[in-house]
Amino acid sequence: MAQTKRKRQTKHRGNAAGVVESRGRTGRKPTAAEKSGKGKDLAKERERLLDKRDRLPTWRGAFVKAMFAAVLLLLFAIVFLKQSNQAIGLFPVVLVMYTLISYFTDKWIYDRRQRKKSRAGGGGKAAPR
Repeated sequence: MAQTKRKRQTKHRGNAAGVVESRGRTGRKPTAAEKSGKGKDLAKERERLLDKRDRLPTWRGAFVKAMFAAVLLLLFAIVFLKQSNQAIGLFPVVLVMYTLISYFTDKWIYDRRQRKKSRAGGGGKAAPR
């Protein structure tokens, strides 16, 4: 009769307490770049930056940037200008303005980058929106 259960490829190596420890790396020895991890980290970072610059700008991203800038402006106005009532009243207006400016600036930079890439790529179709 054929065996129905697949046999284990390697032995489990238990210690005196019964804990099974993994065998670790059994293939070739890693190179110096693989040991340090710098090569992988640089490649991942480069890929992440490329991906980030090629993504369409979003209103949410613009809002986060605008919120950060508006809060800094609010804190500056409260601490240095001593007019907290006016600063708090202008906060929503500044937030909306900064959001609009941030989004359209990001969109302009994105469109400019895509035009440059399409020109450098041989004059094919531009990236879809």
